[in-house]
Amino acid sequence: MSRREKIEAMLADDPSDTFLRYSLAMEFRSEGDHETSLAKLRGLFTDNPPYVPAFFMAAQQLVDLGRVDEARAILRDGIEQARSQNDSHAAAEMSELLSSIGMLGEDDDL
Repeated sequence: MSRREKIEAMLADDPSDTFLRYSLAMEFRSEGDHETSLAKLRGLFTDNPPYVPAFFMAAQQLVDLGRVDEARAILRDGIEQARSQNDSHAAAEMSELLSSIGMLGEDDDL
């Protein structure tokens, strides 16, 4: 049984387990199924409260895929969520990533 299959089996017992859902998204990423991974991560954005690490990982994945504008939007939302949850470490990490991608992906004539 693969790691993904093991996670899926555990999720069948507890479909609301945030960490298992996050782990499944990471497994899809490692398998190269980026769209499924991103969809699973986006699902974690809507939890109450949203799962802050999902914002960072989705943004990193989008940057790797060259989808920098989408990554920027997710990082801004993630920073806001991290701050509202008093997670200054996560907010700082996402701010650093946002700063590091700078002008990547913006129109050349700007």
